[in-house]
Amino acid sequence: MKKILLIEDNPEMLENTKAILELANYQVITATNGKEGLDAAESSIPDIIICDVMMPELDGYGTLYLLSKNQTTQNIPFIFLTAKAERSDYRKGMELGADDYITKPFSNIELLNAVDSRLKKTESLKKEFEQNEAGLHDFISDARKVWDLNKLSEEWDVKRVPKKASIYKEGEYPRGIFFIKKGKVKVYKTHELGKELIISLNKEGDFLGYLALMEESVYTDSAEAMDDTEISFMPKDDFFALVFQNRDLSQKFIKMLSGNLAEKEEQLIRLAYTSVRKRVAEALLTVYKSYKTDEKQFTTDISRENLANLAGTAKETVIRTLSDFKDEGLIEINGSGIVLIDYKRLSAMKN
Repeated sequence: MKKILLIEDNPEMLENTKAILELANYQVITATNGKEGLDAAESSIPDIIICDVMMPELDGYGTLYLLSKNQTTQNIPFIFLTAKAERSDYRKGMELGADDYITKPFSNIELLNAVDSRLKKTESLKKEFEQNEAGLHDFISDARKVWDLNKLSEEWDVKRVPKKASIYKEGEYPRGIFFIKKGKVKVYKTHELGKELIISLNKEGDFLGYLALMEESVYTDSAEAMDDTEISFMPKDDFFALVFQNRDLSQKFIKMLSGNLAEKEEQLIRLAYTSVRKRVAEALLTVYKSYKTDEKQFTTDISRENLANLAGTAKETVIRTLSDFKDEGLIEINGSGIVLIDYKRLSAMKN
């Protein structure tokens, strides 16, 4: 049973509203002013708070402000009840972090719909979506149904990109973002002399090209398929709706987008401060972490050139280093394939 804290100084309004909520099978805790409400919120941790604006001792705005400063209560959904319908009052409440605003007098249906809608959105935010095509489908379905983003496209264009074909290039303008349904993609930057530096290795469930779209600028890197790949294209209108239309939904979506940003930062630091031998070992481990399977031994057919671009060194240096690793029993080389044998020693490689 969901728990609701109702803060209202008018006894008749308090009892009537409580009765409506209890008939809808909610557990209702009551408080008659903001100070009582603060204590009740911290002690009971309700699923949602409904609060009058105009109250003695501490009004609704002050109550919401103090709740938002308390780590225990700051994430509890909050709905204002008010007899004031001025736009400035509405805006003030929303700026403080209110989730909804119900104007008195209200019908039973208005109240229950507001509570039900807010609770569904809260449950949606708690859900963890898998980083794959099914997870993205579930997220978009929630966005359409729970968050009322009905204008989102029901289906996105899917493109099959052959190995070594470009997905986008530096200097082009983005029209949307890309989602990898299947396959492997490298994102890289090109030096003025033509040398590549691989920024990231991407796989099923990763997004590409969103930073340029958010900055409304050209791509500052390029993306290329490393094997036969399937890409979904999300139009920019859908992307902006998910990022800018609702704060809570935006946070959830950005978390899905930016899953590998920390890895990119770590890679750049390693390039600056580690030896070539350690960088090649870490490049192999990066490939392993990006594309590992359940097999006991991991084999990759990544080209020596791509491995060099990932390690930030020359192809010839990578070939020599791989030969050393083979002699040391760290890897095996079968034609173009590299089999990782000793993960512990590769991970513990000294600088």
